[in-house]
Amino acid sequence: MGTDFLECADLSALLESGDKLLHFKNGEPFNILCATIFRLHNPAYSSSDTAAPSRWRMLALLAMAELLGMSLWFSGSAVVPALTKEWNLSAGAVSWLTLSVQLGFVAGTLLSALLNLPDIISPRHLFTVTAIAAAIVNGAFAFLAHDATVAIPLRFLTGMCLAGVYPPAMKILASWFRHGRGLALGVLVGALTLGKATPYLVNGIGSQNWRHNVMFVSLLAVVGGLVVLLFVGDGPYALPAARFDWKQAGKVFSNRPLRLANLGYFGHMWELYAMWTWIPFMIRASLSLRKSDPSLAEVASFLVIGCGAAGCVVAGLIADRLGRTIVTSAAMAISGSCCLFIGLLFGSNPILLLIVAAIWGASVVADSAQFSACVTELGDPQYIGTALTMQTCLGFLLTVISIELIPRFVNLFGWRYAFMILAPGPLFGVISMMRLRRLPEAVKIAHGRR
Repeated sequence: MGTDFLECADLSALLESGDKLLHFKNGEPFNILCATIFRLHNPAYSSSDTAAPSRWRMLALLAMAELLGMSLWFSGSAVVPALTKEWNLSAGAVSWLTLSVQLGFVAGTLLSALLNLPDIISPRHLFTVTAIAAAIVNGAFAFLAHDATVAIPLRFLTGMCLAGVYPPAMKILASWFRHGRGLALGVLVGALTLGKATPYLVNGIGSQNWRHNVMFVSLLAVVGGLVVLLFVGDGPYALPAARFDWKQAGKVFSNRPLRLANLGYFGHMWELYAMWTWIPFMIRASLSLRKSDPSLAEVASFLVIGCGAAGCVVAGLIADRLGRTIVTSAAMAISGSCCLFIGLLFGSNPILLLIVAAIWGASVVADSAQFSACVTELGDPQYIGTALTMQTCLGFLLTVISIELIPRFVNLFGWRYAFMILAPGPLFGVISMMRLRRLPEAVKIAHGRR
């Protein structure tokens, strides 16, 4: 033990030789104490890190489940061309098919946040029940809806159920990753992005009968819910179930660093869903001017939105190393520039249009996971689920306005200028995140990288 003591007497020497201490055979109790001190001083080294395959396996399973579950989101929007012909839909009804999902999600997340559902019950069970419920409602849309008056309420209920799929998944993932959380959440949001793009791919290469395509997507969501129930577990950083506290929902405003992170998120959301909703319509209209195959527009829409998956992963990798406030600001600067430029390519060379649209698709959602990561790092760990749910609730409420404005501006100014109204959102987001970066509390973000 004397040798061990000499090697551990100097704390700085201990901190540099901590890895070796973990493997000593003699003086075991003292070595355990030394190793514990080493881990406390070096939080990046943890027992969970040595079990990396387990947490990466959970990430892969949860990402797959998120992709399958959130594929329901645009299952109605993807079949709008068929519905317009079959039901003779007005422009207002087309907008409400998408807005109803947003409003349903807002209602679901508000109820979930006020009741602290992701924190007082198992997020795994919440994910499974709501994913399957959303699939059932979406299946009813596929077989029972014959006009907009039935379809719109069913789409609202689908969005309401999906409120139990997205925020709980982020909480489950946070229980597995304390370090590398930006990358992990980036992968999750990337999977969500692919999931939301999936209906366009199914519609482009699937059946000519839109009802079959919608039902197929519903089956995907059922599989996603079962994956979480049967194969995903809570991580080593999971906390016991919290007690109900309705005041927690309001702390997204009273906590200044958390408030600034959420304001950045709101600027991001002003742009994101309006882009996701209407870029397929813009691509269809632009390609139709050049007499292109309609199925090409569907596949192009999938690729443009799907590019966001790569953007989320790359942004997560960089954010864990350079800081979340820098990465979110850079992503919003790029996507905000695309808002201003994309419309000028309407009706022009389709390759150039799709290149810029792909850049926009990659950058517009690249920062999304990092706002969520900020909430997990700045908020109360016991009520992370509530904080994440409230953040998404307010962000999605804002999207209702921007989604509704785009078709109005298209009618007034055409596609060349309609997307420009989204640019103030990312600008506001950049200002908020730069203000957050200057706060002392920002050292909690990305382990001091802000």
